[in-house]
Amino acid sequence: MDSNEFRRRRQELMNLMGPGSIAVLPAAPERPRNRDTLYPYRQDSDFYYLTGFPEPEAVLVLIPGRDQGQYILFCRERDPACEIWDGPRAGQEGAVRVYGADDAFPISDIDDILPGLIEGREKVYYTMGVDRDFDQRVIGWVNHVRQNARSGARAPGEFVALQHLLHEMRLIKSKAEIAAMRKAAQVSAEAHRRAMQVCRPGMLEYELEAEFQAIFRRYNGSPAYTPIVGGGANACILHYIANDQPLKDGDLVLIDAGAEIDMYAADITRTFPVNGRFNPEQRTIYELVLEAQKAAIAAIAPGRHWNEFHDAATRVLTAGLVELGLLEGPVERALEQETYRRFYMHRTGHWLGMDVHDVGDYKVDGQWRLLEPGMVLTVEPGLYIAPGSEGVDPRWWGIGVRIEDNVLVTRGGCEVLTDDVPKEVEAIEALMAEGRDGG
Repeated sequence: MDSNEFRRRRQELMNLMGPGSIAVLPAAPERPRNRDTLYPYRQDSDFYYLTGFPEPEAVLVLIPGRDQGQYILFCRERDPACEIWDGPRAGQEGAVRVYGADDAFPISDIDDILPGLIEGREKVYYTMGVDRDFDQRVIGWVNHVRQNARSGARAPGEFVALQHLLHEMRLIKSKAEIAAMRKAAQVSAEAHRRAMQVCRPGMLEYELEAEFQAIFRRYNGSPAYTPIVGGGANACILHYIANDQPLKDGDLVLIDAGAEIDMYAADITRTFPVNGRFNPEQRTIYELVLEAQKAAIAAIAPGRHWNEFHDAATRVLTAGLVELGLLEGPVERALEQETYRRFYMHRTGHWLGMDVHDVGDYKVDGQWRLLEPGMVLTVEPGLYIAPGSEGVDPRWWGIGVRIEDNVLVTRGGCEVLTDDVPKEVEAIEALMAEGRDGG
C-alpha cells in the first residue's frame, strides 16, 4: 500500500487527538510455537494500519504539533549477525527512508527517551489491557515524569483509550483498503470455486483445505483465519477446524475460508454436495438459507441500522422453519420467543477488514449503528440441524448450511465483493459437473 495512505491515516489520527497529546502503540510480539521455533509473524493490525512497518520489537509514538517531528518509531537496530539467520531489518535509517518516520531510535533506548517525549503532554493515548507487561512500562514512563515534578516536569493527567479513535477510523475503508479487500475476495473466490470443482466422495476434509492453502500462497496470501471444512454433521459444529474426516457420498460439505492479502481479510462460506447433486432435503434447507441471505443483503444501505439485515434474515429463516414443521408457529411468536435459535444460533454478520472480526462498535449510545458508505461486513445466515435433534424428522438430521459473502456499503446501497463464487443451486451443480467432466 502506498506510503501516502499511512501518512494520511497518521495525520487524521493526530488531528483527532489534538494538541498537547501523545499516542503510544507497540508492535505485536513474536509468539513461540514450540521450543525454539516461532509462529509466522503477523503485525498488530492497529500498528500496521498507521505505519506499514512489518517488524516486531517496535513502538510507534505520535506527538501532534511537535516541531522536531510528529511521527517517531522505535525499532531494532541493524544487526548483520542476526540478519544472516532471519533476514534484513529496516533499522533506524530504513524506518525514516522507507516507512516515513520523522525520527527513529533504537528500541533498546526507549526507556531513556520516551519519558522525555511524554513530559509536558496533557493526554496519553494508549489502550490498556491488551498487553499487561507493556501496560506496566507505559505507567512506569509516566511515573518517571511525575517523580521529577519538583524539577518542573509536568506529567500527563489523563489516559485515553487509543482504540476509540483508531477503530472508528478503521471502520470506514478508504479506496486503497477497498482495493485490497477486493483482491482478497478475488483470491478467496478462486479457491472456493476450485474446491467445488475437485470435491469427490472419499476425499478427506483436509484435502479440500489444501486447495485453499495452495491458491492463497500462489498470490502471496495466507489464511485470514483457521479454515472450516466440515462434511456431513461436522457442518453443524460452528467452529469445526479438525478437518480430518472423510467426505461421504450423499453429504454436504461446508467450507468457511478466506485469504488475507496485504493484511486485509476475506471471509466466505459456501455449502455444496460432496457428490455434486443436492438431494431434496438438502436443497430445501439450502434454498431457505439462500433466500434469507438475499433478504439480508437487500436490507443493507446507508442509513439502515446494523440489526436490520439480521432481522430480515431471521424472519425468512423462521417462517421457512415453521412452514417445514421444524418450528411451531405462528411466525411472530417463534420470533418473539427466539425458538429459531435452536437451528440458527449466531448473528448474521460482523465487520470485516484487517481483522476477520474487524474493529468497530455495533451500537452507538445504546442504539444499533447506522450503516455508512465504506463499511464492509459479512452476511452469513445459516441453519444447523444436528443428528439426533429431538422432535425432528431424521431426514433433516446432519444438514448444516451457511452461505457467507462480503458486502461493501456504497452510497447507493451495497456491493457484494464475493459474488464470483456460485451460490445458486443450479450454478453450483453446473460448476461441480464441469470439474468432473474436466477431471
